[in-house]
Amino acid sequence: MGKVTVEALVDGGKATAGPPIGNQLGPLKVNTVQIVKEINEKTKELAGMKVPVKIIVDTETKKYNIIVGTPPISALIKKELNLEKGSGEAGKIRAGDITLEQAKRIAKAKFGSDDTPYLNQVIGSARSLGVTVGKGAITDEERKAAEAERQRMKAEAEKKAEAKGKAAPAATPSK
Repeated sequence: MGKVTVEALVDGGKATAGPPIGNQLGPLKVNTVQIVKEINEKTKELAGMKVPVKIIVDTETKKYNIIVGTPPISALIKKELNLEKGSGEAGKIRAGDITLEQAKRIAKAKFGSDDTPYLNQVIGSARSLGVTVGKGAITDEERKAAEAERQRMKAEAEKKAEAKGKAAPAATPSK
């Protein structure tokens, strides 16, 4: 059969022998627990982020090689700012701000270089998350405005759901 490559996206330092890794490694009859232990050892410094992992298994000898990729740019930005998630309304609501130096550091971590094309990818990803570059910290005023906008949108969604529920006639059981 030769070599089989298993690819998965795992939580840094917290991979398990369950899905998705276990499902793919089980049929190959390799020591899944040992592989997961090694993945967790190699990804422990990336805790809290999704990390791409490739496991190349020689199906005849049962030997394997684990290649750990770098997390997505968005995960690196969120870790840098200690954010749980982006704004959800990029362009309207800021989730945070990174400095140009932080953006360069992220580009180097992801691509091994902070050349302009890589830096632009980081800046573009930041923008998609609602994270600005070099605009300064979020003010209390911006936080309040963002929360008010979220509440307004939530109320609007609830009204639409309620209106939709009233518009549909109640089903009557037929006898």
